[in-house]
Amino acid sequence: MKTKTILELLTLSSSIYVLARDTKFLDKINELSEKGKNNINKSMAETLVDENGNELEFMDRVILKVHELKEELHDKIEELVAEFYKKINIAHIDEIKALNQQIEKLDSTVALLEARLNKLEA
Repeated sequence: MKTKTILELLTLSSSIYVLARDTKFLDKINELSEKGKNNINKSMAETLVDENGNELEFMDRVILKVHELKEELHDKIEELVAEFYKKINIAHIDEIKALNQQIEKLDSTVALLEARLNKLEA
């Protein structure tokens, strides 16, 4: 149990390190911060309407933008973690599932071959 926890902490810290080191992501944050107040005012000046056709209030627009940024950040982190796993050769969940499916196919093939062998022996 302790080894698993240490491995998880090591993986998490390594992922955070890779994320912090990603210069493209940091450059994008710097670029957005340089645009500053004018960019925020411009995006908030847009009139957005809800499903009923009513104009969204300022805080609703802020919440909407925060959700959009959260999704972008989540996608970026997911990409970086997958890339990190490939670099250090840790199997990703998708790869594990694919390997399990291949094992199941191979098991069924082996079972068929054993049945044929038993039939030939008889």
